[in-house]
Amino acid sequence: MRHAAFDPAAFRWEGVTPRPYKDDPGAARGMGWRGVARHTLVRGSFEVRYFEIAHGGFSSLEKHAHEHAVFAVRGRGRALVGDAVFELAQLDLVETGPWVPHRWVNAGDEPFGFLCTVDGERDRPQPLDDAEWGALLGDPATAPFAH
Repeated sequence: MRHAAFDPAAFRWEGVTPRPYKDDPGAARGMGWRGVARHTLVRGSFEVRYFEIAHGGFSSLEKHAHEHAVFAVRGRGRALVGDAVFELAQLDLVETGPWVPHRWVNAGDEPFGFLCTVDGERDRPQPLDDAEWGALLGDPATAPFAH
């Protein structure tokens, strides 16, 4: 049993330490990221994590075998999921299926935060292949996410 009180003024959970999003920004095309902190809230057969993206920040552009659900809880964001772009506001939900390319971007001036659920055991993120990258660049709606 565990209880972690939430402090709305700091937007943090008691006993949960923010960590860098990933150990390394990634050298592969699209795997770079900026201004992202990860807070692991629950770890077991599944994980619940809170990610916070600073103004001007973004996650890596990646795909993987595991699926996940993302619930926006703070600020405004933009999500690329496959070939669709979604504007995200508080409590919006986006599901990402297996092997679907995705990236999360802060679309506002304040931090963009979201809760993310995933399996406890999962595969490592992979960069997009040439065809996926070309399709993103060829679509004016998705091209801004391919950096």
